[in-house]
Amino acid sequence: MGVVVLFVQIAKKLQFRIEEIRAAYPDCIAYRHVGNAEKRVRIEFEFKSSSFKAHGHDPKHCDCIVCWHHDWATVPRHIEVIELKRFFGVPFKVWIQVAIKSQWPALDASNRMGWALSTRVTHGDLVLMYRGFPNCSITDIFRFTDSRLRRGQAGWRAGEANFGEIERLCKLDSPIFLSDMQTHKVLRTASFIRQNMQGRGLLVSEYWPYLYTMLHERNPKHRRKLAAFAPEKLSA
Repeated sequence: MGVVVLFVQIAKKLQFRIEEIRAAYPDCIAYRHVGNAEKRVRIEFEFKSSSFKAHGHDPKHCDCIVCWHHDWATVPRHIEVIELKRFFGVPFKVWIQVAIKSQWPALDASNRMGWALSTRVTHGDLVLMYRGFPNCSITDIFRFTDSRLRRGQAGWRAGEANFGEIERLCKLDSPIFLSDMQTHKVLRTASFIRQNMQGRGLLVSEYWPYLYTMLHERNPKHRRKLAAFAPEKLSA
């Protein structure tokens, strides 16, 4: 119901005219202004877009999913996804993304690239790129700029992964080394440190105040860029 209430608030802004909200699938019938005409749109409301698949809905009878969080990388191409959190000022999350040595050349080749990410990442999240052994340090800060993830072949293992576009915010003059975090009085207790940075998408938002302080103090040239992501602006 929360998704429905929020959608009603922005429907006019998105040029929707709601005709019916009902208990049957799909949840809503609306008309959207397109050029000089209106197009009928069948809408399903979900908290997470992936719930559409979990609930067993037939994609043939839906044109649009309205959700709070978009986490379905393989959503059918004909279905538009409207992620409400993007319209209501929800701040960013912070991730540590591990890059193995064979990926470093690609990491340095461009300021904008596709990268395998967690399905929980959302538009505007920060990605702290951690270069694994032998570097063992956070060297770059990226931001997830895509609207959705896409399935693709993983280059470092068999099988597929979820890919999205990231854009470099800055390359650190003074990286944060694993040894720095291992000796920090708070960070050393974090699960990602105790597990020796194992895993490819590590959610570290609760430790961002400490990481931010280290980054801010060591990289004066990038303080202005970092200020936009000060801990007080962080999502819960």
